[in-house]
Amino acid sequence: MTFETLETERLILLKLDPKKMIEIFELNDDEKIKEILGITDEEEFARQKKINHYGYESYNRKILSFKIVEKQSGKKIGNISFHTWNPQHHRAEVGYDLFLEEYKRKGYMKEALGRIIEFGFEELDLNRIEALIDDANIPSKKLLEHYGFSKEGITRGHYLVDGVFEDSVLYSLLKSEYKK
Repeated sequence: MTFETLETERLILLKLDPKKMIEIFELNDDEKIKEILGITDEEEFARQKKINHYGYESYNRKILSFKIVEKQSGKKIGNISFHTWNPQHHRAEVGYDLFLEEYKRKGYMKEALGRIIEFGFEELDLNRIEALIDDANIPSKKLLEHYGFSKEGITRGHYLVDGVFEDSVLYSLLKSEYKK
């Protein structure tokens, strides 16, 4: 299976647009899907199957995901995506995670996010990139601030986590503010 890719010095970002995700789920058994997507957790696999079942696009929203692959080892180490991409209004929300603790604090996400921001503004013609994070997530705050994101405010009761509604902090970066 071939993928469109973006590259950085140490990473390959495998593009998983809606068409590619549908192809992955239609042409492969569960074990191969998990291998392709780098999924080891059954809960995450169930979530991906649900997303696939309900669809990756609506009339005004799309999902555009990338698997983060370490070039040296070839291991899938994380995800980064525009998971609330609204092409009509030229905006998207970015989300990201690294799978294992051993890949954190090594600059991988900084590298991936920089390339995704560039792709968003230059290839997707975004005007605005948003990020919603937990206020206690200091590494994510520092990462967003490194790229010039501005804190806009608190979105109250925004996420349901383990039966508790949690607030999110909204950050944004406009194309006019972006410095490569």
